Amino acid sequence: MTKALIVIDVQIDFCPGGALEVAQGDKIIEQINDLMANVDGVVLTQDWHPLGHSSFASSHAGKGPYELVEMSYGPQVLWPDHCVQGTKGAAFHADLNDTAADLIIRKGYNPKIDSYSAFYENDHTTPTGLDGYLRTRGITELVLVGLALDFCVNFSAVDAANLGFKVEVRQDLCRAIDLNNSLESAIEAMAAAGVILTQT
Repeated sequence: MTKALIVIDVQIDFCPGGALEVAQGDKIIEQINDLMANVDGVVLTQDWHPLGHSSFASSHAGKGPYELVEMSYGPQVLWPDHCVQGTKGAAFHADLNDTAADLIIRKGYNPKIDSYSAFYENDHTTPTGLDGYLRTRGITELVLVGLALDFCVNFSAVDAANLGFKVEVRQDLCRAIDLNNSLESAIEAMAAAGVILTQT
């Protein structure tokens, strides 16, 4: 029992009609559910921001969504308000089989720092605890799917590879935002980290 499926942020706000929708984000859900039966563990991540989070454009006077600002931990894209704790938009999509999850990792709840990766906040040093959980279960191989390929999936996959896991990203079970060529950059970063990129 060494392989786990990591399902990244399949939440209402990231699906069509949501506050930060990823095109066709809901089209991957049925196949993600099917994949859950073929692994030894299932982990779901959930963006979980407090009101007024520092990554929201609305928290920065004169700034709009998708602008880039400098934070103490480096450059940060400003986003529309999304996945606010306890709101409908923060919930998992109704079609996702969330009852199959062994663990749910909530991220982005620190109001002063964003968290794309399932493993670290955006300072790249503050851990979420997922690494330790997987190691205590003897998990060595990860399959990543979800939203969005060029941000949270990308950062999670690169961190996982750097931590020594064998990592596969199912590109067909991801969708991307592709902001200012972010998709191409993400593919290059994952490949450079040794992530296996597959299409089925």
